[in-house]
Order: sequence, then C-alpha cells, then structure tokens
Amino acid sequence: MDVNPAGIVLWVVVPYVTFAVLVVGSVWRYRYDKFGWTTRSSELYEKRLLRLGSPLFHYGLLLVILGHLMGLVVPKEWTEAVGLSEGAYHFVATWLGSVAALAVVAGLLILVYRRRSTGPVFLATTRTDKLMYVLLGGSILTGAWATVHTQILAGGHGYDYRQTISPWFRSLWYLQPEPALMAGVPAAFQAHLLVAMLLFAVWPFTRLVHAFSAPVQYPFRPYVVYRSREASGAARAPRAGWDPTTTPPTTGPSRRRP
Repeated sequence: MDVNPAGIVLWVVVPYVTFAVLVVGSVWRYRYDKFGWTTRSSELYEKRLLRLGSPLFHYGLLLVILGHLMGLVVPKEWTEAVGLSEGAYHFVATWLGSVAALAVVAGLLILVYRRRSTGPVFLATTRTDKLMYVLLGGSILTGAWATVHTQILAGGHGYDYRQTISPWFRSLWYLQPEPALMAGVPAAFQAHLLVAMLLFAVWPFTRLVHAFSAPVQYPFRPYVVYRSREASGAARAPRAGWDPTTTPPTTGPSRRRP
C-alpha cells in the first residue's frame, strides 16, 4: 500500500525523532543537571490533597502503562495461544483500562486543583510544569476518548488496534517501519499517539524525569542497623579532664571538721 508523505512524517519520522530526543535529552539532563533531576516536591506546603491525589494518579498510571505494554508489545497470536480469546482480552483491556483511566483523571484533577489553589505550590510552578500538565492531560483525555468512542460505544469487540497500531509500533523497533498500517486507524487513536509522542519529547526537560529514578533496588538493600547512643555511651569511660555531672554516693561515715 502506498503511503503519502504526511503519513511517512507522522508515523516514521516523528516517532524516531521523539525517541532520539527522549534518550539524548535524558542523558544530557542527567549529566548537566543532576541537582535538577527531581520532582521538586511541594509536600511541605500542602499534604492533605497530595495524599489523596498522588496515589490515585500514580497507581492508576501504572495500570495504564502495563495495559499499553500488553496491547502494543505482546502479539495477538501469543495471547490466543495461551487461551485468552479476543472477547476476554477486549473485556479486560476495556473495562479494567477504564477504571485505571478514571483513577488517573481523578488524581490529575486533584493535583492540578491543589497546585492552582495552594499559593506556595502555585508560585513554585514553572512554565515546563504547565506544559507538562497540558500534554499529560491531553494524552489521558485523547486515550479515554479513543476507548469510549471506539471500544465501549461501538459495541461488540470494538476496534481491534492489535491488528494495526500494535504491528506498527513493533515495526519501529525492528527498524522496518510500516506506516501504511496507520492509514485506516480512527482519528481518536491517531490523536492519542501524536499527543503522547509530543509528551515523550518534552519528558527529559520536565519533572517527569523522576520516573527514571524509581527506587527499584530499595527492597534488596541491606537493613540499616540502629544503635542506642545511651548504651554505647555507658560503656565508655569519661574523657580525661571532665568531671562527672553527678556525685557518687559515699559509703563510709561522714566526717566533720572541728
């Protein structure tokens, strides 16, 4: 199938440019801005909304990412080989993904409201933070729109993106891109992919880089041994030149001067 130049730019050039900017930008940021490689936590200013919105957003986003990896990386033939039918996959991916998306949207709205309504947090918000929130919200909303419009409202099995988007995504990693697969993809999915690629392109220059610093090795670190200062201090003799703070009791009879 012939592909027009616009299709080659959108589904070949843009993905590779996005990946290059993500990798090179992350390396540059880590090398020249290690002290800026942080979330710039604002917990000190406000905790109540943060404790509610942050878990909703992060745990929901983790489920969304796992669902995307399952749908894009694992071929359809593999899931069918292990006995997972298309109907079962569609049900799990659609409804479990919808629940995860609701958690992400709710968490993001709480975090945005907190950042806008809390004075010190709002003053600490940079331009890159605002751009990040716009692209992050756009990616989530277009993904939710694609799910509702082409999967839930369509009825049946909905649009089978594992026959078009998934092979196209894997072809990029094989260095044999097939942009023709994206020609008939619904506009909702195309918009979701384009906004997501733009988000990944700005990723290294925002606070999102903290995702690459997840404490994966934390469960495998040795235990920290704490020793009481009182116990260790009692075992040491007092330093020369210093008198004890308390006078030891006398054991013999007291004497008086005449």
